Amino acid sequence: MAPSASPSSGMPKPVRIVLIGLGLLIGLVVLVGAGVFVASNSRIDATHEVSVIPMSVEPAADMIERGKELATFRGCRDCHGSDLAGRVVADAMPVMLLAGPNITPGGVAKDYSNEDWARTVRHGIKPDKRSVLFMPSYEYTELSHEDFAAIVAYAKSVPAVDKVAAPFEVGPLGRVLLLAGELPLLPAEMVNHAAKPATPTRGPTKEYGKYLASACIGCHGDGLSGGPIPGVPPDWPPAGNLTSHETGLGGWTFEQFSAMFKTGKRPDGTAIKVEYMPIALIAESATEDDLRALWAYMESVPPKPRGGR
Repeated sequence: MAPSASPSSGMPKPVRIVLIGLGLLIGLVVLVGAGVFVASNSRIDATHEVSVIPMSVEPAADMIERGKELATFRGCRDCHGSDLAGRVVADAMPVMLLAGPNITPGGVAKDYSNEDWARTVRHGIKPDKRSVLFMPSYEYTELSHEDFAAIVAYAKSVPAVDKVAAPFEVGPLGRVLLLAGELPLLPAEMVNHAAKPATPTRGPTKEYGKYLASACIGCHGDGLSGGPIPGVPPDWPPAGNLTSHETGLGGWTFEQFSAMFKTGKRPDGTAIKVEYMPIALIAESATEDDLRALWAYMESVPPKPRGGR
């Protein structure tokens, strides 16, 4: 009996060539995808060692109240939810699902020591020594011992919530962007682990304003001139210019700056997009002296066109 013909034996040669090429292309895509996954996982799962300064956390009422003010002003309640039980900040797949975990005493931090809190928040390193994901730890490295301890005291004082928040997920495009250096996903690789906590004096001064403005640099940049925010979903608007340049706060008065937090509007009547800028939380937590300090510092920063970050 003659051997049976293969299914492709009667297929025209050009079609066979196209199918073979397609198969090779699919194989190449799978191979590259596997390489990206392995390489990105090696970064995400890398472990880090850092020494932290021991600290004392006193659950006094005034410290807890101060901690709530700071957690509100610095955006903890914006990313982790008003009850700190976690929330989805943005679904930007295939880049990432940006979600803040449950940090109440019933969540991921329920067994954290004070040193675990410092290592995680200040240095971006979890107790298992891996980097946290997309946590703006660089905004906390120089936070004073007293202010950081107050935030921890507040987080420990809130009611425990037995809830598993949505997990932070890194999508395939996010992994590519991470490897390309375009997604600031791993704070453990970014922060200055040798930075020393500041010792600020509270008051309406530009020095204290600079201390407060460390909470602004993640979105507005080190130079406060704003522009596209690294790593956020592409539909997010660019951050505003907080310098005295004409594309920013040039021509504004302190009274207009202060009123913006109460009204949610700029002096020209245009509305701030509150879903991206936590203006209400700042208004809730900042005193007039805090706002005057911020204004004094922002006026002292060299003016730059918007987008210079």
